Amino acid sequence: MTDTANYQAIGRLDSTTAGAIEKTLLALLVGDVHSIDIDMSALDYVSSAGLRVLLVVAKAAKAKGGKLVLMALKPSILEVIKISGFDRIINVQA
Repeated sequence: MTDTANYQAIGRLDSTTAGAIEKTLLALLVGDVHSIDIDMSALDYVSSAGLRVLLVVAKAAKAKGGKLVLMALKPSILEVIKISGFDRIINVQA
């Protein structure tokens, strides 16, 4: 079993989708899995509710000795991550 799970974020990460995505991501952190790589190339929008999901999942991964990695961010999403300071909390590979 791998220690890193992969997830593809698509569309919007906002108050409408945040609950389901949080549940899905946290469910990936089972067994030997302690880190999650999220491909954000197809993510068009992230709200404060979406940022909260990323923070919750990053903390859960850290508690297991792992990390959350955001990859392939669109410029607009990267800007939100940087303005919010999340690039200092979460590993970002633009």
